[in-house]
Amino acid sequence: METPNISDSEWTVMEALWERAPLTASEVAKLLQPGTGWAENTVRTLLARLVKKGVLEARDAAGQARVFVPVLKRDDCVRAAGESFLQRMFRGASKPLLVHFARQAELTPEEVRELKAILDRSIQPENQTPE
Repeated sequence: METPNISDSEWTVMEALWERAPLTASEVAKLLQPGTGWAENTVRTLLARLVKKGVLEARDAAGQARVFVPVLKRDDCVRAAGESFLQRMFRGASKPLLVHFARQAELTPEEVRELKAILDRSIQPENQTPE
């Protein structure tokens, strides 16, 4: 299944569900209201969109309110969003993206070492360990 495009508002809803699912619409609204100011109807609209996109599943429980459960893993959605961003902003070219973020980010020395290690591993021939 191709990962659908998820809006910023939908991401907010998904983050809550990835952390705490299953949740009812009312529970999601109560959880998000302090940070977003959204009314329950707004949350219900976002949930319906996410179900229609195939990102969430709505489950009916006998005698209980419908609960919402993510169908897709967060990592899969992050990967798809990253690929979409790379295509839109950098025409699919990884190097300009990495250069941009390396120049703009205020990386700690530890983060620089970690990034360097990742890049070093990417150029190691398979089955060869560094000296």
